[in-house]
Amino acid sequence: MEQLKTIGRELAMGSQGGWGQSKEFLDLVKSIGESRSKAEEDRIILREIDLLKRRISEPDVPRRKMKEYVIRLIYAEMLGHDASFGYIHAVKLAHDGSLPSKRTGYLAVTLFLDDGHDLIILIVNTMQKDLRSDNYLVVCAALTAVCRLVNEETIPAILPQVVELLGHPKEAVRKKAVMALHRFHQKSPGSVSHLLSNFRKRLCDNDPGVMGATLCPLFDLITADANSYKDLVMSFVNILKQVAEKRLPKAYDYHQMPAPFIQIKLLKTLALLGAGNKQASESMYTVLGDIFRKCESSSNIGNAVLYECICCVSSIYPNPKMLNAAAEVTSRFLKSDSHNLKYMGIDALGRLLKINPDIAEEHQLAVIDCLEDPDDTLKRKTFELLYKMTKSTNVEVIVDRMIDYMINISDNHYKTEIASRCVELAEQFAPSNQWFIQTMNRVFEHAGDLVNVKVAHNLMRLIAEGFGEDDEGADSQLRSSAVDSYLRILEEPKLPSLFLQVICWVLGEYGTADGKYSAAYITGKLCDVAEAHSNDSTVKAYAVTGMLKIYAFEIAAGRKVELLPECQSLIDELSASHSTDLQQRAYELQALLGLDAHSVENIMPSDASCEDIEVDKSLSFLNSFVQQSLEKGARPYIPENERSGIVDTSNFGHSSHQDASSHTLRFEAYELPKPPPPVQSAPLSLSSSTELVPVPESLYSKEPHQASPHVPVPETLSTDGEVRLRLQGIQKKWGKPTYSSPTPSSSASTSEKASNGVPTHTKDVSFDSRKQKVEASAEKQRLAASLFGSSSLKSDKKTSSSQRASKGSTASADKPPAVIETVATEPPLIKKPLPPQPPPPDLLDLGEPTTGISQSLDPFKELEGLLGPTTQELSSAPVDSDGAINQPDLMALYTDTPLSDLHGMTSGFPNITSGNSHGGTVVKKGPNPQDSLEKDALSRQVGVTPSGRNPNLFRDLLG
Repeated sequence: MEQLKTIGRELAMGSQGGWGQSKEFLDLVKSIGESRSKAEEDRIILREIDLLKRRISEPDVPRRKMKEYVIRLIYAEMLGHDASFGYIHAVKLAHDGSLPSKRTGYLAVTLFLDDGHDLIILIVNTMQKDLRSDNYLVVCAALTAVCRLVNEETIPAILPQVVELLGHPKEAVRKKAVMALHRFHQKSPGSVSHLLSNFRKRLCDNDPGVMGATLCPLFDLITADANSYKDLVMSFVNILKQVAEKRLPKAYDYHQMPAPFIQIKLLKTLALLGAGNKQASESMYTVLGDIFRKCESSSNIGNAVLYECICCVSSIYPNPKMLNAAAEVTSRFLKSDSHNLKYMGIDALGRLLKINPDIAEEHQLAVIDCLEDPDDTLKRKTFELLYKMTKSTNVEVIVDRMIDYMINISDNHYKTEIASRCVELAEQFAPSNQWFIQTMNRVFEHAGDLVNVKVAHNLMRLIAEGFGEDDEGADSQLRSSAVDSYLRILEEPKLPSLFLQVICWVLGEYGTADGKYSAAYITGKLCDVAEAHSNDSTVKAYAVTGMLKIYAFEIAAGRKVELLPECQSLIDELSASHSTDLQQRAYELQALLGLDAHSVENIMPSDASCEDIEVDKSLSFLNSFVQQSLEKGARPYIPENERSGIVDTSNFGHSSHQDASSHTLRFEAYELPKPPPPVQSAPLSLSSSTELVPVPESLYSKEPHQASPHVPVPETLSTDGEVRLRLQGIQKKWGKPTYSSPTPSSSASTSEKASNGVPTHTKDVSFDSRKQKVEASAEKQRLAASLFGSSSLKSDKKTSSSQRASKGSTASADKPPAVIETVATEPPLIKKPLPPQPPPPDLLDLGEPTTGISQSLDPFKELEGLLGPTTQELSSAPVDSDGAINQPDLMALYTDTPLSDLHGMTSGFPNITSGNSHGGTVVKKGPNPQDSLEKDALSRQVGVTPSGRNPNLFRDLLG
């Protein structure tokens, strides 16, 4: 708050823009600084926002006042209040020609907006214009805004001008141009991939600021691909040498350290380039040694440079001299009174241990002091160091310390991490199986359900496999000790669920193996566990299965089984449980009690929990059954991966995929139902011929049909004697609003488609001149000796028991308990494709036949021809005795005529069919059009206006 108040006062007094002092702004800053609560501060800011809303919307606000208003808006926005009503005024202020106003506008815009705001498009043109300005201060302000506001879409509009500014005579402009190009690479690497060579050029810039700005993008590029920049190692080394020798101007010094931040960035870059490269690392040793000797450790920034040197030495190809220098600096860190320096020393020691594990021996007392430090962060960092330096000689002390620390913390996340590390160290460096089991018991008891389930499986497998050798006595002793310890642990009032599952499994497998405990005692303990955890179905299931094993082993041994009353009541309770798993286990236990010894021995063999079970994934034992079913006509099974390919949009036109496509959304008109096949013996009446019979969709024809050009089809009657309506000239109900013509319908011939850094001063501590040494207590000496061992021990050899423990745990991690699941899968039915059906009566196709010739007819001309016969029709039509032309009444013909005679009758009507040049037919449907027009002549006269397009039509209609 004090810093914010100082910024506001400086802005108000005009230290940045030189525009004078504002009493209102000073009063605002003073009132906010003197507010005693957040509510009072909010009231002051809200009152200020209301005032700014009124004043900023006034016409002809002076430039000086508008700049002050925008700064006050920044103040309100920084305190967490909404000032979005003034964003557009900040954009306008950035357009101003005055340099102070423009810089204030850019400052406000970069604070108010993000790269995805809608107002960004209004600021791009201003930035383009300002990047071409002759005033380098305007260019710098625009480049600063570019780094904050340009997004991926607007990079191409700004990129050419930014690249051009890399050669600007002013070093400040070049520096900001490099920063802008780096920002472009972060936003969209592909847009500046062809300009990465500019970073190499700017690395040789005469100005140290431009060179330092270039180190940031080069570090990102080297992190992604170090091999492409191996040639820059000597350049980086020369730059670091010049900086360390204080050849840069004094303006780059910080606490008497020459350009420390440039040194840190160079050391990080060299660590990446020298990793695993001996030649590149050899060129770095000299300059790293100079930094170790000359760097001041009296300030935090000097210690930061030294720490980065240690990190670089631990990353590049190792060198004994460099390692000794790094170890000496690490020793000074560990002996410091500052917790921050101790933390850095522990971290640096952990890095050096990866290269030379013997370095930790001379710092063992310092590590013990950090382990007992009240600072929790330092203590956790020390445990990480102990985890890295664990071996078979000190695993017991380190794991015991970690478990004791785990008991005293309440952070479940870190407790889980400590538990997993204890389990990992115990599995890898366990001196004996007994110690491993005891350690796992402590971890389960105190970490609870935070332990991974795999740890429980590994523990059960270790107990089952034993030492992995032929020493049956040692294995029996291991299992007996596990049973004794678990029976003792069951007396604890509260145990985690996962630990109880392990206990029930061990008691069921080996509770009565050595004869020390009776079956009744073990089953009674299991019943107590199940009753005490009635809400945990998993624990109850493990307890019932343990009882089943105990009774099975007793029956197989020929001993009489006596079921305890509490066990019988538990079985009766579980038999009526809502859990089907518990029911099944209870019924299996009841069924096993009625079997003989031979059957029980085959069902539940003794000590067979670690036998591998072969699982036939292909279910080959069903091959004969499948073959017999296929021979009897059963349909073959389609795998799921092939089944999913049926619903493919490219296959929707095939009839074999009709069933799959029927489950998708349809976006076209429904097809017409297919009429039933005609009955030849029964006459077809008029009423029956006009009915539409609905037919299920599965019978629709999906194949495109084309009429044969050699077989004429009657226009009024179909080949099966069916009446079709004449719908030419009627407006369509689907598709575009037009009239039908004798063109093939696209909907009928195509199949449906689916769419599917603040400086800190510390006291000068001279480590070399320290003469007082704290005498270590005898207890710390013993602890250090147990942790780090004797200096003469250079090789660590595991005992045979630890090898067996490691072998058992490794094998257990690779082989989890197998579970057989057999899924009976019945092959799905596959629908066979239907044979092609004849074309259905397409009533909704509106008179478009299935011929391949597309013709366009004018409906008015067609009606014009319907009023009177043409000359050709007069000459060919039959004439009665009175000389009148007979027009066949087709609707009347169906009244008394059988269906079998319909085809013969059509030959007597010359007006019914007429061939075209392609051999197709043109169908004209419906009753006599002359009579229909004459009957409706009176009604057609109402509201009809003559038209110049068809004068004959309206002249005939109006008489």
